[in-house]
Amino acid sequence: MSATPAPADTSSAVPWEELVTVALLGTDRRTPPWLPSGAQAPTALLDLAAVETVRRRAGLRPAPAAPRPEPAAADPRPPLPPAAARRLALLLSDRPGTGGGGRRGTAPDLMELLPQWLALANERGYAPPPQTLPALLDAARARTDLRSAALAFAGPRALWLARMNPEWRFALRSVPGGGSDLPPPQEPDRVRRLWREGLFAERVALLTALRARHPALARDLLAGTWTTERAEDRLMFLDSLRTGLEPADETFLEQALSDRSRNVRATAAELLSALPDSALAGRMATRAAACVAVDPTQGEPTIVVEAPHECDPGMERDGVVPKPPAGRGERSWWLGQLVEAAPLGTWPVRLGGLTPEEIVALPVADDWRSELHGAWCRAAVRQRDAAWSRALLGPPSAPEAAGPGAVSLAERAKLLSTLTPGERADWVAGFIATHGLSEAFQLLGVCAVPWAAPLGRAVVDALNIARDAGSYPWSFSGVMGLAERCLDPAEASHLDALTAIPDEPEDASPGAGGYWAEAFQRLTTTLRLRAAMVEELRDA
Repeated sequence: MSATPAPADTSSAVPWEELVTVALLGTDRRTPPWLPSGAQAPTALLDLAAVETVRRRAGLRPAPAAPRPEPAAADPRPPLPPAAARRLALLLSDRPGTGGGGRRGTAPDLMELLPQWLALANERGYAPPPQTLPALLDAARARTDLRSAALAFAGPRALWLARMNPEWRFALRSVPGGGSDLPPPQEPDRVRRLWREGLFAERVALLTALRARHPALARDLLAGTWTTERAEDRLMFLDSLRTGLEPADETFLEQALSDRSRNVRATAAELLSALPDSALAGRMATRAAACVAVDPTQGEPTIVVEAPHECDPGMERDGVVPKPPAGRGERSWWLGQLVEAAPLGTWPVRLGGLTPEEIVALPVADDWRSELHGAWCRAAVRQRDAAWSRALLGPPSAPEAAGPGAVSLAERAKLLSTLTPGERADWVAGFIATHGLSEAFQLLGVCAVPWAAPLGRAVVDALNIARDAGSYPWSFSGVMGLAERCLDPAEASHLDALTAIPDEPEDASPGAGGYWAEAFQRLTTTLRLRAAMVEELRDA
C-alpha cells in the first residue's frame, strides 16, 4: 500500500511572485521544495495561491489616512432633462442592436448613435448626471472617435475623477492643459513661465490656445526657444501653426526650411506652399511652370510636360523629397511635388489665360495626364480652391465615375471637402443618380449631417431600386448604416412603404426580400429614435 504524499507546508507565506512563476512554468517543469511532488503538485499550488490571495486581501495593516482630495470644480451647465438622462444611460449601457450570425435584425445600433447624441448635448450646453461619468470615461477610453465630444460633455468633474484612476489618465492628456487653467495672454509672466517650465502636453496646449486667438504671440513664443527644442518637439510645435496660418508666419517658416530635421523641413515647406504669396510658393511656381506648357502646333492645343531631370539642393531645401517610393519614377515624383506646391493661380497665366475648366479639359501628351491632374487635385485640396476643385471633379453625370481630373474616388472625396455643404450634397446626389451607390460610400462620408433633402432622396431611391431588383442586400450594408446615422429623421414617414417584404424577382438572391425589409425597418426605427433624441434634448 503506497504512502499518501504529505500536504504542502503553508505555515509560512510563499512570495506571490514565486507562485506566479511556478504557475507560468508548470509544476512538471519546476517543482519547488515547498510543493509535494507528482500529481499532487498542481492542486497544492492552487491551494497555496488561494491562501495567499486571502492573505494579501485581508492582511493589510491600517495606514495613516491620506489627505482628503480637493472637491471637484463646479459644473455651471444646466442638468440634462430627465428623458435625455435616461436616454444617455441607455446609450452607454452598450446594448448593440446587432443579432448573432451576421444578421442585424430591426433594432437600432445604440452605440452608433452615441456620437450624435453627444454632439447635440454639447451644442445645447448640458451637464451630465454625475453617476454617468464613469461610463462616459470608459466610452471615451474605448473609442477614440468619441473622445473629444465625450470629454467636452463630461466636463470638469470627469477630469477630477480621471486623476483618481490610472485607466482614465488619458483624459488629462486629451484636454488642453490637462484640465488645468491656462494663463491668459494678459499675464505674460505666467505665459512665459509655463512655456519654459511646463510639461510637453501643457506647452502644446498653451501654444494651441494662443495660436487660435493671438497667432503672432504664439509664433513669437515658439521662435524664442526654437533652437533649444528637441526635433520631435519642434515638429509638433510647428504643426500648431496650421491654425491661423498667415503671411506674417513666412519669415519664421523660411528659417525652419534649414532645420536639421527632415520632417521639420517638410512641414515648413508644406505650410509655406499654402501661402500663395510666399517666396517658396513663387520658387515652386517658377520650377513647375518650366515643366508644363501648351503646344499650339498640334491639331488642338495640347499640354506638354518636361519633368525635372534632377532634384537639386534648392528643390530639396524647399521640401521636395528626392527619393521616390517604390514603383514611382524619379522624374514623375519630382514633377508631382512641384505642381502640388505651386499656387494654382500660376496656371491660367502660364497656359494662355484659360479657366480651370478649360485647362483640365485640354489633352495632355505622352501619358502625363494622370500625374499632372493628380498633382492639381492635391494642390486644390491644400489651397482650399473651390474653383479648381469643381473643374477637377467635373459634372457628377460624367460617363466615367473617376471624373475628368481626379485619379481616384478618394481624391474626389477630398476635392468635395473644399465645397460648401449644399454644393457638396447636390454633387453627390447627382453622382448617385448616374452611377448608383456602389462607388458612392467615400463620397457620402464627406457630406454634412443630416443629409440635405436632395441627397437623402437620391440615396433612398437608389436603395429602393436595388431592393426591387433583388440585389444582394449585404452589398449595401455600409450605405444603409450611413443612412441610419445621416438621413434626415423627417424622412422616416416616407419609408414606411419600404418596410414590407417585396415580391422577389426570379433571379433575386435567396431571402433577399426579407433582409431588405429588416434593413428598412431598422432604418425607420433608427430615424424615429434620432428624432426622439432631439426632442428630449430641447430646452426644458
